[in-house]
Amino acid sequence: MSSQQVTIQNTKTGKSHHVGTLSPEMALLGLLYGQPGYGYDLHRKVINDLGQVWHLSQSQAYLILKRLEVQGDISMEEISQEKLPARQLLQITEQGRKRFLGWLATTSGGSTRAIRMEFVTRLYFISQYFPERLTQIFEDQKAEARTHIQRLTTVHAELPVNQIHNRMSLDLRLRQLHCVMEWLEENQKTVQEG
Repeated sequence: MSSQQVTIQNTKTGKSHHVGTLSPEMALLGLLYGQPGYGYDLHRKVINDLGQVWHLSQSQAYLILKRLEVQGDISMEEISQEKLPARQLLQITEQGRKRFLGWLATTSGGSTRAIRMEFVTRLYFISQYFPERLTQIFEDQKAEARTHIQRLTTVHAELPVNQIHNRMSLDLRLRQLHCVMEWLEENQKTVQEG
């Protein structure tokens, strides 16, 4: 299974399915790892702290939170309010904690989109919860990017010269990954100094 997919086990139905991880699901789950919260507040936190990473509407946030509940990753407790509708306090379950920590320990693959979205999100949570792992997350991601650069370089070299469009596409992906490597080096220094 690639780092672009995770297997979800629904605790209520027992069924498994694969879900792409290029979703703000782990951002919401990660916020609950720190402390219980309410859907509206979680949505605002994603917008404020990761709004350039994830474009998340409030309705999307509520749908994702409901899915996390159905999967058994979070639980909801109704909190009564005087003269107001009850609120749903969300808490991460043990299953959700394990799933979040497993996701946090993986690399983001070699696509620039996955690095921009997943790596930055992982970095956000590692900075908050496990700052001692900051160097390691950068080193792991650079190793993953190097692996992808080597693989794409080999594929590019083996392509026939007349496959112009395939060569162009691979060339662009390679240039993006080289740029990502520079970005990782620069930001590792910035984060370590900050």
